[in-house]
Amino acid sequence: MLDDIFLGDCRNLIQQLDNESIDLILSDIPYGISFDSWDVLHDNKNSALLGTSPAQEKFGKVFKSRGKPLNGWSEDDKKIPLEYYNWIKSWIDDWYRVLKPGSSVFVFAGRRLAHRCICAFEDVGFIYKDMIGWNKLKAAHRAQHVSCVFERRGDKNLSMKWHAWKLGNLRPIFEPILWFMKPYKIGGALVDNIANFNLGAYNEKILEKYKQEPNNLLSIQSKKEDSGLHPTQKPLSLMALLIELVTIENQVVLDPFAGSGTTLVAALNLNRHYIGFEQDEMYYQIAKERLDKNIAALQENLFKQIK
Repeated sequence: MLDDIFLGDCRNLIQQLDNESIDLILSDIPYGISFDSWDVLHDNKNSALLGTSPAQEKFGKVFKSRGKPLNGWSEDDKKIPLEYYNWIKSWIDDWYRVLKPGSSVFVFAGRRLAHRCICAFEDVGFIYKDMIGWNKLKAAHRAQHVSCVFERRGDKNLSMKWHAWKLGNLRPIFEPILWFMKPYKIGGALVDNIANFNLGAYNEKILEKYKQEPNNLLSIQSKKEDSGLHPTQKPLSLMALLIELVTIENQVVLDPFAGSGTTLVAALNLNRHYIGFEQDEMYYQIAKERLDKNIAALQENLFKQIK
């Protein structure tokens, strides 16, 4: 299954992978915040979910659909964090199984439910190493002015009183990347695991390559080519940094939620083997074409060097 992307549910496809065959899992998993239909991981009990309001239609692509409000619409919505935890538990055992001792997992997780993701990983046996802060430098802001709501209701007095106040959250510049490690063998030292599996340490010099400080805050802005293929597409350079941080050439990188294939393209360009799973046929085709294009470019460059 090396060096390819496969169409289907990752929970089924991962069954084909051997035990301790993967060196790194790097994945931008669904956040469970009802961003889009594929991100609704709870029991949807309201027809307004993923609909649009006049304000959202005004902003077009940025705020195209309506998620559940923080307090939900019903008592059952309070179960959403638990339902997200249970969804992760439906596939996490196989992640643990296929990883080699000392290998890393980098998971992009939404700020709202990241704690549930951490608990699910810890409960299956992973070590929670750190939370890396990705400073996106730019981010769209959803917060609505309270004054505008009162103005639409015709209440000018309350509109004036609350003119500086907003609904929602602060501008989401920071996005958490959760870093887990599969424990190395009991009775040995981590350096022994590094010697045996080439896993368990990180290469600090790689941070300099990507013009980052040697700390857990990464400031990387998306470029023009890092958008337009998937609504939650991540920068190629960010995925490349994370891959180089904990792996060496020819090791195997798995992305069970491959989307448009950014992780796989980064692995390909860095001479790592890759495996990707994607259940949406449209994004699968995008990723497949993207990989084919990058493979052709690499082969052309190699031909020029030989020539």
